[in-house]
Amino acid sequence: MAFRKAVKGTALIGGGAIATVFGLSQFSQYRNKHGALVQVQAAEDVPMKNHLPTREQQILALQTVSEFDVIVIGGGATGCGCALDAATRGLKTALLERYDFSSGTSSRSTKLIHGGVRYLQKAIMKLDFEQYRMVKEALEERAHLLQSAPHLSAPLPIMLPIYKWWQLPYYWIGIKLYDLVAGSQCLKSSYVLTKARALELFPMLRKDRLVGAIVYYDGQHNDARMNLAIALTAARYGAATANYAEVRHLLKTTDPASGRPRVCGVRCRDVLTGKEFDVRAKCVINATGPFTDSVRKMDDEEVPNICQPSAGVHIVMPGYYSPDNMGLLDPATSDGRVIFFLPWEKMTIAGTTDSPTDVTSHPIPTEEDINFILSEVRNYLGADVEVRRGDVLAAWSGIRPLVTDPNSKDTQSISRNHVVTISDSGLVTIAGGKWTTYRAMARDTIDAAIQEHNLKAGSSKTMGLQLEGAQDWSPTLYIRLVQDYGLESEVAQHLASTYGDKAFEVAKIAQVTGKRWPIVGKRLVSEFPYIEAEVVYGVKEYARTAVDMISRRTRLAFLNVQAAEEALPRIVDIMGKELNWSEQKKKEELETAKKFLYYEMGYKVKTDQLTDSSEISLVPSDIERYKKRFHMFDKDKKGFITILDVQRVLESISVQIAENTLHEILNEVDLNKNGQVELNEFLQLMSAIQKGHVSGSRLAVLMKSAEENLRRRAVIPVDRSGGGV
Repeated sequence: MAFRKAVKGTALIGGGAIATVFGLSQFSQYRNKHGALVQVQAAEDVPMKNHLPTREQQILALQTVSEFDVIVIGGGATGCGCALDAATRGLKTALLERYDFSSGTSSRSTKLIHGGVRYLQKAIMKLDFEQYRMVKEALEERAHLLQSAPHLSAPLPIMLPIYKWWQLPYYWIGIKLYDLVAGSQCLKSSYVLTKARALELFPMLRKDRLVGAIVYYDGQHNDARMNLAIALTAARYGAATANYAEVRHLLKTTDPASGRPRVCGVRCRDVLTGKEFDVRAKCVINATGPFTDSVRKMDDEEVPNICQPSAGVHIVMPGYYSPDNMGLLDPATSDGRVIFFLPWEKMTIAGTTDSPTDVTSHPIPTEEDINFILSEVRNYLGADVEVRRGDVLAAWSGIRPLVTDPNSKDTQSISRNHVVTISDSGLVTIAGGKWTTYRAMARDTIDAAIQEHNLKAGSSKTMGLQLEGAQDWSPTLYIRLVQDYGLESEVAQHLASTYGDKAFEVAKIAQVTGKRWPIVGKRLVSEFPYIEAEVVYGVKEYARTAVDMISRRTRLAFLNVQAAEEALPRIVDIMGKELNWSEQKKKEELETAKKFLYYEMGYKVKTDQLTDSSEISLVPSDIERYKKRFHMFDKDKKGFITILDVQRVLESISVQIAENTLHEILNEVDLNKNGQVELNEFLQLMSAIQKGHVSGSRLAVLMKSAEENLRRRAVIPVDRSGGGV
C-alpha cells in the first residue's frame, strides 16, 4: 500500500515538471520525423565501393594524390566520423592514425550509447539550457547509432535501485524527463518496479532496505568494433584511411592574398616501414582526443592548452555478477561519482572513475581505482554474493578529453559539449564531446571546414547511413551461418553480432575442425567464441599487430587477460603467415602484446595480488590440510614441486595433460620464476584464494581434484576455473 501511495504521489509531483519540457519534446519529435525523410535520400545518393582497399593501396593513395580536400588526423570515433562525413559529401578525404583505429579512448569506454541522465539532472537543477541541448542532441544521436549499426548495438534496460522512499519521486521525475526529452526516439518507456519484482530481475541486488527500483533504457555497443565500422565505411566511400600513419609536423604555405601562413598538409611517416612523405590538402582537421593540444602546438607553439584529461577506469568481472540483460546504475557513490554495472559480451563491466591524469598513449589502471569500484559494487550486491578481488578478469583506463572552450568568456570552465575551433592558419580542431555524439561532432566539424576553406560540398549525408555490416543484417542471420557452414550456434551468434552481413566472409575462410560438430570454426580459446578465421579476416580489416587483434578486432584483452595471453601464440602464428613476419618479428609481437596485457589491461595489478611478499593468513588447521595436499605431490619432501612431480601424480590416476600446459599452470604460481613451486608459494596462493584476492588458479583446482580423485579415480578438470578453491 505504501509503495502504491508513493507512486501515486510521484506522478502528481512530476506532472508539472514534465509539462515544462513538453513543447520542446514536440519540436524534437517533428525534427526527428523530418530528419527520417532525409535519411533515406542520403543513403541512396552516396556511391560505395564493393571491395575494401588494402592498407598498401591506401598508403599509395596518400603518396600519389596531389592534393586532398581534407586530411583528418586521428582514427578514434570522432576522426573516423569526420572522414566518413567528408567522403560522403564528395570531398577527397584522407585519414591518418598514429596507432590503430580506436586504439585510444574510443575503445576504452563504458560501452554505453546514452544521452546522460546525470547531465539532464544538472540541466534542470541549474536551469542550464546548454546542458539540456547536449542531452537532447545525444539522445537523437543515440537513436541514429542504434539504427546505423544494429548488429553492433542494442537497447539495454538499466535498473536504478531505490533504498529511500523520498528518492522514488525524485528519480522517477528525472527518468521520465529523460524519456520525454528523447521524444519519438525514446527506446522504451521507463517503469517502476516493486521490491519483489526488482529482486526477481536482478537477484544479486542487496535486499535490506530496498524500496523498489526504476528501470530506464539506453543503448550499448561494442565500441572498438563500432569505431572500426566507421573507418571501414569511410574507406568504402573513397577515403584514404591509414592506421600506423604518424603525422610528424604540419606543412604550411603563405597565403598570397593576406601574406599569412596557412596549413596546407602534413608530413607523414608510415610507422610500419619508416618511410616519410608529404600529404597535401586544402584543409587539415585535428581530431586527436586527449592529444588535441599536441597537434595544436604543431601549428602554434604558444597556443594555450584547452584539453583537461581525466582518467576513467573500468573492470571486467565474470558474467554471473549481473543478469544477462539488465544493467545497474549507482547514481551517487560514496564520493559523488556515478558507477555503472553492466552485462557486456557475457561478462560484467563495472566503472567508471574520474580523476585528473597526464596525457599518455598507454594509460594504466591503478589498484586504488580497482578497489574503489569493487567497494561500490559491494554496496549494491547482496551479502550472499562475495565480491572478490580475484574475480577481476581485466581492467583498463581510458582518458576523457575534457576541454575548455577558448571561444568562451570563461576559458577556465570545462565544456561538456564538443568545441570546434579554427586557428589563424586554418587548422580546424574538434575536441570534447562524447562517443554517442560522434556523428554530430563530425557534421559540425566538416561544416566549419567547408566554410573556412571554401570547399565545394553540400550538407551532411551521414544521418541514416548504415555502417559496415549493417545493410543485410537481421537478428536471425546467425541461423544461416549455422545451417550453411556448420558453425557452433554460439560462434555464429558472435560472428553475426560482430561483423553483421560480413560474417559470411569470415565463415567462408573458417577451417574444418575434423569433428562431427562443429564442422568449421576452430576456437582461439575454449571459453570464448572467437575463431582462427577472424585473425585472417582481421588482417583484411587493417590489423597489423597482435595487440590490434586481441584488443580491437576481437575483444579478448578486454574480457579476460589470461585468455588473451593463451591465445597469443596462435594469433601471432596466423598473422605471421598473412603478413610474412620473420621469426624475430613474431617474437617481438608476442612480447609487445604481453607487455600490453601486463600494464594496460590490468594483468600486472592482477598478478600483484600474489607476490613473494604476500602474507600467509591461514589458521593452523588449514595450513596442515594444505601441507598434506602439497606433500601428496612432493613425495620426496624436497620442499618444492616440479612438472615431473605433477605428471607422476596425474599418471597414477590415468590423466594426461600437455607439458606446455603444465608449464603455464605452474608458472602462474611460481613467484620467483625458478621453474618450481615451493611450499611457501603454495601456502601464499591458498591464503590469497581464501581472502578473495585470487580466483581461478588452475594449480589449486588441479591439486584439490587430484587429492579427491586419488580416492575415487575420477577425471580431473583442468580448464580455467571461474572461482576460487
